[in-house]
Amino acid sequence: MKISEILNEKIISTNMECTDKDDAINKVIDLASNSGLMLDIESVRKCVFDREGLVSTGVGKGFAIPHGKTEQIKDIVAAFAILKNPIDFDSIDLEPVKFIFLIIGKESLLNAHIKLLSRISRLMNKDEFRDKLEEAANPSEVLQIFKDEEMNYLDL
Repeated sequence: MKISEILNEKIISTNMECTDKDDAINKVIDLASNSGLMLDIESVRKCVFDREGLVSTGVGKGFAIPHGKTEQIKDIVAAFAILKNPIDFDSIDLEPVKFIFLIIGKESLLNAHIKLLSRISRLMNKDEFRDKLEEAANPSEVLQIFKDEEMNYLDL
């Protein structure tokens, strides 16, 4: 499964304003609800915050990937946000976060969930890719950047 196949313009934000980590997670979950794939948004919220409570999903280089697993979704749920201003996310490199990629999977689709997390991390680890995303003017451009990057660099 490609990252660009789980994203669409309705679940991408290019100028999200957030006050702190909790606000950012809540807003990206609300954004993801535009997918129409959540059966119970509060169950989704709980699974993401429970996972975040274990260890921060701020993985470094200005990127966070909050995630969780619940059966309260119809299919894999995702959202991507570029923040207007970077925020503290308790990241492993102690740097503020500018990009947030939310992914919610089902317990029964654990393999797909792990593969997507890996692919997202690989892409977001690339400086050039993050630079392109930062220049994106709208969700359509963000989606195209993901599609181009997957076509050029990922062995899918």
